[in-house]
This record gives sequence, C-alpha cells and structure tokens, in this order.
Amino acid sequence: QVQLVESGGGLVQAGGSLRLSCAASGRTFSTYNMGWFRQAPGKERELVAAIRWSGGSTYYADSVKGRFTISRDNAKNTVYLQMNSLKPEDTAVYYCAASSSPAPMRTARYNYWGQGTQVTVSS
Repeated sequence: QVQLVESGGGLVQAGGSLRLSCAASGRTFSTYNMGWFRQAPGKERELVAAIRWSGGSTYYADSVKGRFTISRDNAKNTVYLQMNSLKPEDTAVYYCAASSSPAPMRTARYNYWGQGTQVTVSS
C-alpha cells in the first residue's frame, strides 16, 4: 500500500514556474514507477510525465517536453515535477500516481493516486 500526498500547486502567471512535490508513505516507494497526471475541466485525464523506479528513464507528453522535468528522491520518498514556462493551457488538477507494472510508463496501469493539487496559470 502506498499513500501519496501532492503539494506545491497554486496560481502563477503565464511564463512562470511551479514545483510540485508528491510525498509517499511506505518503505516500497523505490520499487514503484511514478507518474504525474493532470485533468482540466471538461477534459480527459492525461499523463504528462513519468519516471522509472530507478530514475533511469523518463517519459514526457509532447505538450510539456522541454518545459517540465520529473525527478525523484527515493531516500525522501518524494517525486517532483518542475514546471517552467507555464501556459494557461497547463491549468488543471495535477495528480501523482504510482505503478508497479513493468509495462511502458505511458500505458501502464497506475495503482495508487494522490488527492490532487490545483495549478492555475493566468494569462
């Protein structure tokens, strides 16, 4: 069992930056692949970034490549999402999630979810 708690969301102007954090409970955090998802009103939830349990491989959606960076600190049981050059279209609730699946991160099933943190980018 893994419990996830996101933080770091807020209101920022376009072009600004935010750093989201996701703190995980449990001693098995380092065995899970981690993903950051987002869901905007009226839109489907989408995976924006993911990182392997070792940190050795990452995935980014095309819409955030070059602007967002996912990282993890297994010693602190925490995964991060650094978001730069934010755009109004990045406005959404951001969720972190954990996956124990060996499948590709883009299509894997994520077993555990946080409660989400709101990110609002004003124009």
